[in-house]
Amino acid sequence: MNPKAVMTALAVAASLASCQSAPREVSQMPQSQAMPVGVEGTWADPNGIVSTFASGTFSTRTTDTNQLLASGSYVSITPKLVEINMTSMVRKTQQKVNCAMVTTSQLNCTTDTGAQFSLSRRA
Repeated sequence: MNPKAVMTALAVAASLASCQSAPREVSQMPQSQAMPVGVEGTWADPNGIVSTFASGTFSTRTTDTNQLLASGSYVSITPKLVEINMTSMVRKTQQKVNCAMVTTSQLNCTTDTGAQFSLSRRA
């Protein structure tokens, strides 16, 4: 091949190579986790006592021995207000507790005797 033909072939090859693009990277958007709805799930107080809300039933247990401290039922009065009727296994008493969901991860509760406490949603 003559040098002019080689140079022309290289120029054509180079121009064709420059037209090809690198494979596109497809960025995947992280899938957002579904925001919890209502009080369903597991909650904890600052002392680590765990409360569970599931399909209208309520229970509270210790984290170390999983001992049942209280159980009962709950009903959603509004999307942000829940009424719990529970029986304390420790005191052998029944109590009504009203909880307001101030954020999707915090419940502020008041017992029928006026005691107040907060629960934080656990993941």
